[in-house]
This record gives sequence, C-alpha cells and structure tokens, in this order.
Amino acid sequence: MSEIKVDTLTGKTTANDITVTVGATATAKLEQGLAKCWFNYDQDAPAVDDSFNITSITDVGTGQFDPQWNNNFSNVNYACTGMGPETLYVTQDDGHGETVLTTTADCGMRMIQYTGSYVDAEQTMVVAHGDLA
Repeated sequence: MSEIKVDTLTGKTTANDITVTVGATATAKLEQGLAKCWFNYDQDAPAVDDSFNITSITDVGTGQFDPQWNNNFSNVNYACTGMGPETLYVTQDDGHGETVLTTTADCGMRMIQYTGSYVDAEQTMVVAHGDLA
C-alpha cells in the first residue's frame, strides 16, 4: 500500500489540469468532480450553520433565500441540489417565467412544502457543482 502526503496539488501542464483514474480505465478531471459550494442554512434564525465558499445568504422572505458565492462560477450553467425536512424541497427561483434569476455570483432559491407554499425550514442543505471563474 502506498501513501502520498502533500499540501498542494498542481497540474504539470496546466495548474488546474489533474486527471484521476477511476476504476480500471475511466478517467475524470479532479476539479470537475469537486463540490464548489455547500451550505447548511437555518431559515428560522436565519443563520448559516456551516458552509464552504459562501459569503452570505440573504433572507428574501418566507422560504426564500439567496446564497452568494465567495468565488463566482464561470457561467450560469452550474448545478445545485438541495434538501430539507420530510415534506419540503428546495427549488431554484425561475422568476415565474422564462427569466432565470441565476447569476455567476448567486442563485435565488426557495423551500417549498408539498402543498406549494413557501416555508422556512430549520435545516436547508444545498450543494453546487460547476466551473469556478
């Protein structure tokens, strides 16, 4: 068994170009597989319980919040997944039409009850994946 201990990994050709072999032959770019942001948010307080790459979260209203990233994404095509207590789910605010309210710096999000109404949840967890600027 081998063990490597380092403080910094940097690609030889390009700083962010590190390829990892996954399984027997499949490869993946290390940077692509990393979560770029995550947070655990208490909408009742409101307070960020813990986070990575979050500057702040704006409480917009009941069940409505807007996280701001510390390091922006390179484009608006990143993916966020979220969860909350039992009958609640996290969704992106699409502006109630064709206008998407996602920017490279933040993303309007909502906690919605199965009945369709916005609600504050004590524990809202979100993870974002994509390319950082």
